[in-house]
Amino acid sequence: MTQGLLTYVFKRLGEALVVVVVIATLTFLLLRILPGGPFDQEKALPPEVKANIEAKYNLNAPIHVQYMDYMVALLHGDLGESYKYIGRPITDILAETLPNSLQLGLYALIISFLIGIPAGVYAASKHNTLADNITMITAISGVSLPSFLVAPLLILFFSFYLEILPPALWEGPEFYILPIVTLGVRPAAVIARLTRSSVLDVIRSDYIRTARAKGLSEMVILYKHVLKNSLIPVLTFSGPLVAGVLTGSFVIELIFAVPGMAKHLIQSVSNRDYPLILGTTLVFSLALVMANLIVDLLYAYFDPRIKLA
Repeated sequence: MTQGLLTYVFKRLGEALVVVVVIATLTFLLLRILPGGPFDQEKALPPEVKANIEAKYNLNAPIHVQYMDYMVALLHGDLGESYKYIGRPITDILAETLPNSLQLGLYALIISFLIGIPAGVYAASKHNTLADNITMITAISGVSLPSFLVAPLLILFFSFYLEILPPALWEGPEFYILPIVTLGVRPAAVIARLTRSSVLDVIRSDYIRTARAKGLSEMVILYKHVLKNSLIPVLTFSGPLVAGVLTGSFVIELIFAVPGMAKHLIQSVSNRDYPLILGTTLVFSLALVMANLIVDLLYAYFDPRIKLA
């Protein structure tokens, strides 16, 4: 790794830290400013009981004191304890559920690229043919169909009609297939469309005409000279794609009963479980920031004209 690249990475990591601190601050303040509290229930607690609970979690202190205490604890890697799961550290909840959510999202991303890029290249190479039209109609269908519709259709067909895949849970490779496919359908379709249009742009360039004039085969031209330059728009889409896949996985996790973060995040919002909301928000913010950093680094690899600074 060159000195310039190391400097750039450290600079971006510093910026990422600032972004995460800003997000933590805004989330913290919004939770405190919004009306209602984590222990305001339909059946009101006796005032002395509520006061004792709020004192236990430092909720009776001024907001700036609560904020400083939270940030100091955060610096030490302490995300606090859940209000819903009494006495349970947020780090334990994240350690138990985050790997499953990341596994689901990572597999879906891999499937998306493995299907989307070859499909886009294939469609571009068969431009304006029946194969191109079928591929693009399939891609448009994939973009249009929401996950909550794709999931029951797949369960109905593969689990109840063919009886070859389990309809839910997360207990082994055969359980992974349906949720991963459901989550990967839309990103794969978007990548296929982006790749096709990008390949069509590059394939009309002067240097590609020169390569053809030299007698290079279409396969060599396509995969050696066209594909690498065509992946820049796909990379641009990859940063937001990671966020979309991670947040979109919540619906998939609920439908397929995957023991990920979805259940805890949704319950934490409805229960006003401040530490859990903050913890999950920070995790997803960090994932998004790191994904964008990796995308920026890949830019320089795929297009040396792009300088990292």
